[in-house]
Amino acid sequence: EIAGGSDLAGMIVAAASAAGTQLQDGDVVVVTSKIVSKAEGRVVELSAVEVSTFARQYAEKWEKEPAIIELVLREARRVVRQVGPVLITETRQGFVCANSGVDQSSSGGHGLAVLLPEDPDASGARIRQGIRGQGAEVAVIVSDTFGRPWREAQTDIAIGIAGMNPVVSYIGQVDPH
Repeated sequence: EIAGGSDLAGMIVAAASAAGTQLQDGDVVVVTSKIVSKAEGRVVELSAVEVSTFARQYAEKWEKEPAIIELVLREARRVVRQVGPVLITETRQGFVCANSGVDQSSSGGHGLAVLLPEDPDASGARIRQGIRGQGAEVAVIVSDTFGRPWREAQTDIAIGIAGMNPVVSYIGQVDPH
C-alpha cells in the first residue's frame, strides 16, 4: 500500500533495482494515477463527506452511495451526460470519464475513495525530478484506466506527462496518398 507522503521516485528506483532493471537515461516510466493520488493524499474517507441534498436524492433514485455521488459532483467541471445511474463528467483537469475518475477499487480500505491527482503533469514532473536526483534522466507518464463512454471495455490513457513531447505535429506535411 502507498501511504500519503510516500516517496514515489525513491520507491520506483528501488523497485527497478530490486528487479535487476536499473533505470537508464531515456527510459519512460509509467506510473498509475492511483499510487500518485494515494501518495498525494487524494484519498477520502466517505463517512467524513458532507453530502448535499441533490447528491442524496440522486443517490437514492439510482441506489448509489451518497458520498460517492457528492465526490463525483465536486470533482466535475460539468456533467456531460447521464444515462441511468452512469454519470459521464468532465473533470476539473479536463478529462471526460465516468464518475469524475472517483474510484473505490484498491483504495486502501473499506469506506475510502481515491480521487484523481489534482495536477497530473506536475505530479509526473515531481516524480521525474526525484528519479533524476537518483541518477537517471527519464520521462514519466501518469496513467489512468478509463472506461470508454457508451462502449465496452476499458483502456489506459496518459493523464499526465513530464520529460517528453507527447504530440507530433503534421501541419504542413503532405499525405503521400
